[in-house]
Amino acid sequence: MLRRAKCLNGVIPGHGSLGQLQSTSRYRSYWKINGAEDDGRRKREEGQDGYLQLHKSKGQHLLTNQRILDSIVRKSAIKPTDTVLEIGPGTGNLTLKLLEAAKSVVAVEIDKRMVEVLQKRVAECGVQDRLTVICKDALKAEFPPFDIVVANIPYGISSPLVAKLVYGARSFRSATLLLQKEFARRLMAKPGDSEFNRLAVNVKLVANVEFVMDVSKREFVPCPKVDSSVVIIRPKAEVPNVNLDEWWAFTKACFGNKNKTLGATFKQKKKVMELLRLSKLAGSNGETDNYICSNDDNGVGGERDEEELSSSSCSEMGASSFKEKLMGVLKSADFEDKRPSKLSNEELLHLLALFNQAGIYFHDQSKSRNAENESFSVAYS
Repeated sequence: MLRRAKCLNGVIPGHGSLGQLQSTSRYRSYWKINGAEDDGRRKREEGQDGYLQLHKSKGQHLLTNQRILDSIVRKSAIKPTDTVLEIGPGTGNLTLKLLEAAKSVVAVEIDKRMVEVLQKRVAECGVQDRLTVICKDALKAEFPPFDIVVANIPYGISSPLVAKLVYGARSFRSATLLLQKEFARRLMAKPGDSEFNRLAVNVKLVANVEFVMDVSKREFVPCPKVDSSVVIIRPKAEVPNVNLDEWWAFTKACFGNKNKTLGATFKQKKKVMELLRLSKLAGSNGETDNYICSNDDNGVGGERDEEELSSSSCSEMGASSFKEKLMGVLKSADFEDKRPSKLSNEELLHLLALFNQAGIYFHDQSKSRNAENESFSVAYS
């Protein structure tokens, strides 16, 4: 028991040895040297004294504060029968605490150096039989069954990873994630908030997001440039009956400029032509054929240039008629002067249903996307 307590003491083992290094000023000084401009000095320092070099560019920031680590595990409400999925375990500061609380842990880590340190550290504590390590890119790896997610994930993959979790094939109870503070605020944003964006809309369709706490950047080694926040994502028991491909394409169209009125967005010629093409592909009971060629010219004969002129004229007339149809849908439910940034999911679902009922579609129905690889664009404006 004493040995196990020592293993969980928040130490950071070096690369190439099992020597345990406390998060002291000397360790922080080492990272200051590695972050310096002098590449020659950095290379000479790397690997000396058993230290493991972390790469800020890869989001390798280790949380070392034991109180915060304990709080994350406690807030996650882990059951003794749970299998926990951890993404980006690093050297195992959080992993070892998860192994104390859960039945088993599945850790997904892309860096082989980290995997080596993690496995040695877990073996020292005698709990290696309850840890499964997947050395792959988390965005490409196929996750085995798990009950909950607890992770300090690399900031650079936050958006696609959240999408993979909430729209993935694996069901789970909750996901406790340590995220960049600004990203967490966008994830939790509500209609009318300046941070409200497409990501929040898409996540809220299938899950609820709860704020847990903020974490200062000073609690990490090496120190990142921004603070972090812990949130808990809980999938909804019931989700709206909507075609997800159509929903994703629709929200992308609406939030291309979230502060522009829907009327202004759907009056744009490029958008009109795009939706006209998609709606024709969808079939829509043949209705869109009238928008492709609504004039009643001779239809046969004539020179090639006359045919091209007729086709161009036909297309213009079709686009004009289709544009009127778009505006008609928006006006029918008083959406023309509304902005996406102020609409709730219920209102957006209602508008999409109106468009589809009118034979207007946003996704090529002949194609199907892989939900787990869907990456949402976060609106920063």
